Amino acid sequence: MRPHLVTIIQARSGSSRLPGKVMMPLAGKPLLSRMVERVQRSKLAGTIVIATTTNPEDDVIEALAHENQWHLFRGHSTDLLDRHYQAALYFQADAVAKIPSDCPLIDSNVIDRVLNVYFTHVSSVDYVSNLHPATYPDGNDVEIMSFSALKEAWNKASLPMEREHTTPYLWERPTEFRLMNVTWEKGLDFSMKHRWTIDYTEDYQFIARVYDELYEKNPMFGLEDILSLLNERPDIYEINSKFAGVNWYRNHLDELKTIDASKTKQMKS
Repeated sequence: MRPHLVTIIQARSGSSRLPGKVMMPLAGKPLLSRMVERVQRSKLAGTIVIATTTNPEDDVIEALAHENQWHLFRGHSTDLLDRHYQAALYFQADAVAKIPSDCPLIDSNVIDRVLNVYFTHVSSVDYVSNLHPATYPDGNDVEIMSFSALKEAWNKASLPMEREHTTPYLWERPTEFRLMNVTWEKGLDFSMKHRWTIDYTEDYQFIARVYDELYEKNPMFGLEDILSLLNERPDIYEINSKFAGVNWYRNHLDELKTIDASKTKQMKS
């Protein structure tokens, strides 16, 4: 029998760079609604849970969850490891998938490809992702781990970076945990060239344009549809291209053992 999977979409209103981004409109609905819509297309995602904070500013996320009858968990605002662990415990997970809410262009086929690798090797793996190393366009982030591995990380992780980003305790210890990585089946690496996630105003403008161009024709549009659009419309690609390769690793290169400077880009002044 397949383990009970809980897929957690972490979401909050208080982004320091782009406050309220999860509620910004995409094709007539909040970004978070479009995000959930795409994860729900996954055949393997199991129980999908929105994990937000207990901060009053995230009452709007709770209201949206109730309106749409989504599963919801509210937890720690900065200790994401604790929030994921407590949500997984509450929903009685055997395995936990982590997908951030700032990836509203994520392809459900990519989600299923990563989850399927975990389920295929469930007896011999603790953690699977498509991030170590990353090859898909940034914004197709999928991680899945056993509940026991998540619990061990929750018990032992002590660095603020490990608590904030949930999973570094696992993937930074390849000799202690059984790890697998899923690379793009096309053999390409667009992880530093394309940015389909949202942290800056330009990211939102880019994603909104993609939705404007593709959603009405095909609400199920996927990775290849986006790449075709950007090939035809380089002006859309250029909207946020200056941020391609910018990710959270850049702030922790002195702490991370398995990530080097080639996997991130510093912001230009």
